[in-house]
Amino acid sequence: MTKKNNFPKMLILMTLTMGAFSLALMLFATTRDQNNNKPISIDLSTFRLVQLEEPKVGDPIAIVDTTIGEVRFRLYPEYAPEAVNNFVSLAESGAYNDTYVFDAQNGAYSAMGAPNRNGSINGSYSQGSEHVERELHQNLWPFRGAVCMLNTSYDQTLKEKIFGGGTYYCGSRFIILNSVKFTEEFSQDVRDSSFSPELAEAFIKQGGIPNFSQQMTIIGQTYKGYDIVDKLASLENQESGDYLMPKEEIKVISVKIDKFADGDEIEKR
Repeated sequence: MTKKNNFPKMLILMTLTMGAFSLALMLFATTRDQNNNKPISIDLSTFRLVQLEEPKVGDPIAIVDTTIGEVRFRLYPEYAPEAVNNFVSLAESGAYNDTYVFDAQNGAYSAMGAPNRNGSINGSYSQGSEHVERELHQNLWPFRGAVCMLNTSYDQTLKEKIFGGGTYYCGSRFIILNSVKFTEEFSQDVRDSSFSPELAEAFIKQGGIPNFSQQMTIIGQTYKGYDIVDKLASLENQESGDYLMPKEEIKVISVKIDKFADGDEIEKR
């Protein structure tokens, strides 16, 4: 049975109240299987925080132009090939032109790419574009500036309904992460819960949303436009169904696919 999934909303609600939770419940174990049909096993011998590396000449990038500014990010087809291919195909077809920023989650993240202001798609995209199996990878994490594909639905067997798990899917709409607040207490929780000191310190230094770890397909990492990432996530909002819709109409003008070139500016986070 395929079910609609408001997973991102549930996750952000948990994240914004995570001071009352232990990160050990769900974050940094070397094997994750509660919500994954394909458990992620972390191999410390090959584990690599690629998002902390600067893009190189020739790397694929996306340029998202919005009505309040531009964000550029490096794409990772080597780690999320199906989702990146879906995103690139939609961008090159012009599907993202004149779409909406439909969710601004109180500084934590923004969601965009919907043809309707309330975030709905109403059959605007093909079923295939909305039914891409979620791709998780040990080298991709929800740091500030990470670009994730919005989860859309999931399939569960009877056994998975009882014990957890299922096959999760993502679609056309995407999220650009900003960050939750890393207090001294929360930062220590991250350190205590992480299998990797390097990963914990990366979250503390770079920011992000640790509770999203290995929950959504990550397709890219911002390298330019962090001021716009912050503005998009912090827009004044209002309740609108499953989302906190910006009160001001904010649009994606276009999404262009290109390659990183000499002279392209890289911003420090």
